[in-house]
Amino acid sequence: MRFFVSSTRAELERKEDASMNLSLSCRIAEGFLSKREAIMDLAELCHLAVQAPFDSICMRASQLGIAHTVDETEKAANHIHRSGLAVSMVSGDFDIVYNNDRGPRCLQDITPYLDLAERLDTQLIRVCIKHEDDLKAAQKAADEAKERQISLVHQCHVQSLFETVDQIESCLRRISRSNFGLIYEAANLEQCRQDYGRKTIRRLAPWIKNVYLQNQIIRSEGALTLGTWTNGPVSLDNIGMTEPGGIDFGLIFSALKEVCYDGIFTVHQSAPEDGSSPMEVATRTSQHLRSLLSLK
Repeated sequence: MRFFVSSTRAELERKEDASMNLSLSCRIAEGFLSKREAIMDLAELCHLAVQAPFDSICMRASQLGIAHTVDETEKAANHIHRSGLAVSMVSGDFDIVYNNDRGPRCLQDITPYLDLAERLDTQLIRVCIKHEDDLKAAQKAADEAKERQISLVHQCHVQSLFETVDQIESCLRRISRSNFGLIYEAANLEQCRQDYGRKTIRRLAPWIKNVYLQNQIIRSEGALTLGTWTNGPVSLDNIGMTEPGGIDFGLIFSALKEVCYDGIFTVHQSAPEDGSSPMEVATRTSQHLRSLLSLK
């Protein structure tokens, strides 16, 4: 059963840029670099998203996932609807967002994730692929999702089969399902020494269904070190979306415009660690991105 299908979508469709919407990831409501600990509840997160403003929220298991009851999910769906927000995408469990070896289990039984997506009236579910064997499972899961008009998407992500541009295109072609696509994400591509500009966007454009936005500076003295399969350990500093010296968002937006992408842009930043409040960061980020994207 779907909740509030017509109302939530109608509100988005009345916008001048109906199909393009700016989404806020629940990651901003998680402890810094913690994907499990929520530092604000859903009501606070919705208030923040409305005030900043954002058009939708990108749901993660720290707020709502397949482990929650139907009653909890329905209550959340009601609150999101009353706030005037949509849900752009769901990541239904912690293993997917941690990208660990249990992440691909979602593909073995996609039904609970589809149920969650329907209750939240979203057509995108993030999944995880780590090994060659996961590709057949992805096909089967996508076939089930298609029956419910839902798409599955995989993020450009380190330590997965979606690290390099060649790998990403190969996997998507081998899965070969119209409802299996890509969350384009420049930061992870950069960590793997991959081009994230025009050439890559043109190449991957047929599959892009969401665009993750997070900012970083890669440098040897960076405070955070992440492991990659293709580029070894990479040190970096997470920085605010409006700070210079990091990801070239102007280039990305220009290239996406050239391929006529007008879908979801999701701010995928962690909670601030510089003492700024989440509201300050969300508002500053929304204003900056709306200016770059020419959104009202």
